[in-house]
Amino acid sequence: MQIASFDDLIAAARQQPEPQRLLLVFTRAELPDGASAAERAGFAAGRGGALVPHCCVDKSPHELQDFAALAEEAGLFAPDWAIVFVAALSGSGGRPPAEADIGRSLDRMVEAIKAGRLDGLMPVDRRGRAVRLA
Repeated sequence: MQIASFDDLIAAARQQPEPQRLLLVFTRAELPDGASAAERAGFAAGRGGALVPHCCVDKSPHELQDFAALAEEAGLFAPDWAIVFVAALSGSGGRPPAEADIGRSLDRMVEAIKAGRLDGLMPVDRRGRAVRLA
């Protein structure tokens, strides 16, 4: 199955033999300190900036109806999010991942995003589409 959207990811996670948790880190676009005048102008026009982790949550794929419902919920706690990074964490033996494992994994995701190490994370835009970040 090709995963081109968040809804594709939900469908794939629901089909896995072991229980899954989807790990979500919502980021905001911010202008870095010391930005040049050109960078500031581009940012004001909606281009550029740095993606900064704002908040994170984990969800079972069965808790999520679709991306539209997630985006509506996210608007309550992070109305200005720009990109959500998503990863899946698998349980074992028919049990979902332990809360401690979920917390550690979310912490690692936040640190990876801060460091620009995005391998293994799926960036999703506000329309629910997977995007490539340059």
